[in-house]
Amino acid sequence: QVQLVESGGGLMQPGGSLRLSCAAEGFTFRNYHMSWVRQAPGKGLEWISGVSYGGAVTNYANSVKGRFTISRDNAKNTLYLQMNNLKPEDSAVYRCGKFRRPGPANFDTTQAMDIDRNYDFWGQGTQVTVSS
Repeated sequence: QVQLVESGGGLMQPGGSLRLSCAAEGFTFRNYHMSWVRQAPGKGLEWISGVSYGGAVTNYANSVKGRFTISRDNAKNTLYLQMNNLKPEDSAVYRCGKFRRPGPANFDTTQAMDIDRNYDFWGQGTQVTVSS
């Protein structure tokens, strides 16, 4: 069955960097767009970044644009999120998600952000805490 396992979270000071990973199993990873979302305590899921199945298209929420970089290694079935210049407001549980439809389905920002409609599996998440 589909499994998405995130890792790489931790405690970091403001201005620091972390790299999250999402290991995928149970489906043909290279065929599906993928995204990262996060959830802070007491708040709903926030979509933050997506990457197309081949890696050519990436999109970002304004809150992380210019600081975070999404990438994927289809040979390793792994999704990444490089997070730089971390801020306290980045503190959250970060989860990766699998797009419902295989590529080359449309993956513009509108489609990528629709987490209620366009994703069918999510990982359990990894905690990121940014604090001095």
